[in-house]
Amino acid sequence: MQYRKFGKLDFNVSTLGFGSMRLPLEKAEGQEPDMKKIDEQKAIEMIRYAIDSGVNYVDTAYPYHGGMSEVLVGKTLKDGYREKIKLTTKMPIWLVKTIEDCDKYLNEQLEKLQTDHIDFYLLHAMNKERWNTVKELDILSFLDKAKKDGRIKHAGFSFHEDIDFFKVILDAYDWDMCQVQFNYMEDRRWEEEIKYAASKNVAVVVMEPLLGGKLAANQPEEIKAEFDRLNPERTPVDWALRWVLNHPEVTLLLSGMGDIRQVEENIHIMDKASVNNLSAEELKAIDRAREIYESKTRVKCTGCSYCVPCPQNVIIPDIFSTYNESVMYSIEEQSRNLYKRIIKAEKDAAKCIECGSCEAQCPQKLPIIEHLKEAHEYLSK
Repeated sequence: MQYRKFGKLDFNVSTLGFGSMRLPLEKAEGQEPDMKKIDEQKAIEMIRYAIDSGVNYVDTAYPYHGGMSEVLVGKTLKDGYREKIKLTTKMPIWLVKTIEDCDKYLNEQLEKLQTDHIDFYLLHAMNKERWNTVKELDILSFLDKAKKDGRIKHAGFSFHEDIDFFKVILDAYDWDMCQVQFNYMEDRRWEEEIKYAASKNVAVVVMEPLLGGKLAANQPEEIKAEFDRLNPERTPVDWALRWVLNHPEVTLLLSGMGDIRQVEENIHIMDKASVNNLSAEELKAIDRAREIYESKTRVKCTGCSYCVPCPQNVIIPDIFSTYNESVMYSIEEQSRNLYKRIIKAEKDAAKCIECGSCEAQCPQKLPIIEHLKEAHEYLSK
């Protein structure tokens, strides 16, 4: 296991952190899996195996597994395991309506996790709307209070917003860490953003290094050939994780592992995935893989959202993203299931009345109406 210094703090952390969002579930014959019903025996075995193998960072959050992830992690960290790791969970900002709610949720999380303190308490999934809540309720002062009374040791935030808003939050407080989505398919401007965070001695924790598993499965043959030409022994997971950890500014990456084999594979990769572990030729191969994926894009939408709100409530950027990713990563079933939920919410492309207001606002001048028809035909099969 490789270790790196955790930003400005005086300890080293494993480059692999255990993300507790995709834990194994109990399986009932003929029924859809219930996210709340974690297979406790398998999950506890997995997390403890990772800790015994050198992982010293465990991440969870209030909503994971319908609120049951924190409970499972609390059970896992009994028998001396709590002292072996740094524990992270997150404040559900979208539920916070008053400053008193901050105390309420933190105390509930401490109880579920069976601990008297949380090492890293993050403002969860920050975006502009939630940042407004933080400012209006003065939640940053609450973080200071919770650090002072010992319930949390350090503060951070996870980020789910347009890249241009990242520095606004980063510069607003003396953060100890930030958590961002980073993988070889993300906007390459993120490489500069994490350098900026590192320059402020803020630890950079990476989530979705495999883009929710999309970079690990159903890899196109032309990408497989590109990678196999250089090293046929490496898996798609190996290539993707090495790329993330090739960046010296990255402190650690989180992997949401769903079975013991994934834990073993990731730990094996971490033995070798150090800073600058990829050659110039290998980095070019990853750039080529990115180009191949992007060449499969059906709609050249940048996700700028100028086309919304739609008068008919059609969620145009989300539909195009679902359509593109379905084709790019060969995840037709997953994408069509997601589109079923969009249809159920009555925000699907069939609601378009062809008024043209979206096309008038599109900076790329895309034929949005025609693309919506294509997307609906493909995703509603």
